[in-house]
Parts: sequence; structure tokens; C-alpha cells
Amino acid sequence: MTQVNDIFPRDRIVLREVGLRDGLQLVKSFPTTDDKIEWLRREHAAGVRHFEVGSFLPASRFPQFADVRAMIDATKQLLGAFASALTLNERGVEDALATGVDEIIFVVSATERHSQANTRRSRNEAVEMIRRVDAMRRSSANAPVLTVGIAMAFGCSIEGAVAQGEVLRLVDNCAEAGADVISLADTVGFAGPRDVATLSRQALALLDDKPLCLHFHDTRGMAVANAAAALDAGVRILDGSLGGLGGCPFAPGATGNIVFEDMAFLCESMGFETGIDIAALMEARAVVERSMPDEPLQGGIARAGLPKPALQAAV
Repeated sequence: MTQVNDIFPRDRIVLREVGLRDGLQLVKSFPTTDDKIEWLRREHAAGVRHFEVGSFLPASRFPQFADVRAMIDATKQLLGAFASALTLNERGVEDALATGVDEIIFVVSATERHSQANTRRSRNEAVEMIRRVDAMRRSSANAPVLTVGIAMAFGCSIEGAVAQGEVLRLVDNCAEAGADVISLADTVGFAGPRDVATLSRQALALLDDKPLCLHFHDTRGMAVANAAAALDAGVRILDGSLGGLGGCPFAPGATGNIVFEDMAFLCESMGFETGIDIAALMEARAVVERSMPDEPLQGGIARAGLPKPALQAAV
């Protein structure tokens, strides 16, 4: 069985690139498999090691993920790289377990109405499915890490405010049902730093020895501030996407995920070593710009560049 600490070591920051999955789920056009692999390789050359590379969904409905197996294979060929993929049901889990994927991600919702709208199942049914997914992966030859993402953890576009007690109840239930890692997602960009810090600390206390990940969307321009609050609270795993690609069907007009380049710069500026060459990320960004010329990309580092050493010393 894949060991959680092998993928998410406790002694350093882990930044997971989700652009190849979350970043492509709503785009009108998407890169070819060759372009995706070049994107992957360039980010790996820049020091990125964790990649969410696709979803196990019907290719007829989600052609952008038809190459998920090829992307897992390509990731496994890169030294020290880890591949994760989204699974939404038992069929997707079966398909994922037949590959060499290191991590499978299963999503539950913090609110009942979003759960029904997103997956047509209740929250309790989703937690029971985690138990089945856990049993399936433990009996497989691959036995990847199981991460459970809690969507709408900081607010829901359907129900509005979400009580932190409800989220913590789900955190506890999902961990008890077999999740190795819990990820809290600000799916529609409702969160502010105070709520992020409070919920992160409480979730970390509940999880004890299990890792906690935070997944921010920049719908209202708060993602970098929220990531800083999560780091201050003790979170050591963050998701982001190159150029801020992404979105959610429940958040019209959303600008996407936190910009990966800006998130890496934030971590370094706060004294956390990421092992990532931020300037080299621009080479990977060039692949995205070329392969999706009509897709808007975000990012302060891309716009203004990295500070000069002299300016950094003066701050």
C-alpha cells in the first residue's frame, strides 16, 4: 500500500498542480496529450512534484480527460513525481486502480443541496461510498492514497453560509470512513483569512496525524491571502493551477484556482522552501498560452515579474 508520508512528507511544503484536471474541466478547447505532457515535464523541471492529471469520467462527456491513463504513465516516468486523479463513483475507482496512480481523489460536499446537484447523492451516501472506495483500493495491487475533498467548505453558492461545525463533522466522518488525507475546498471563493485560519486549526486538531490540504479558488481575489492564513495555521499542502486555470459550474464568472506561480512565491516569501524555480514555471506557462490561446491566464508574477534581488533585500 502506498504510504501517505511518502507522497506528503511532514517536513516540507507540498504544492500540488491541479491545472491538468481542475484547470481543464470547463475550458472550451484543451491541449493535446503531447502538449499536456510537455506542460507536465516543464513544471517537473521547475521542481514541481505533485500533479492532478485528470478524471476518470466518460470520455464522451469529458474528452479533455480521455488521456488520463497516458498522463498517469507520463507522470510516473518523471523522477520523484506523483500522479493523482479524480474519481466520482465505483466505476471510476475501478479504472483508476488498474493504473499506477499514486493518489485517488473523491469529493463530498459540505452542503446537502450541492451534494445532490453535483453527484446526485446525499452527504451520508457520499461518506458511505468512501468506505467502499477505501475497501476497493486496499484490496488492489496498487493501493493508492485516498484523499477526500470537501467541496463548498467555506460557503456554498446554493445554500450560502456553511457552519464550520458541519464541515468539521464531515472531516471527522470522512477520516473515520478511510480517507488518508482531507482537503478543504473554497470551491466558489467565499472564504476570508480569519475563517481559513480558524477552520484549518480545528481540522488539523481533529485529524491528528492525517494531512490536511487546502484548495482555494480566486473568485473574489482572496486566494493568496487565504493561502497565507492556511500556512500560518499549520497547513502544509496547497493546491493551485498554472495561470489560475479553472472554474466551477456553480460559480459563474469565477476566475479559477489560485495561481500556482503566485502561490509558490507566497510560500518562499514566508520562509517555506518549495524546491520550485518560480522563473522556470514561466516556461510551462508558455505551453499553456500556446496550446490554449483563447483561455485567459491570471497571475501577478507573470504580469510584474519576480522582484530583483536588490529590491528583495530592501524590503
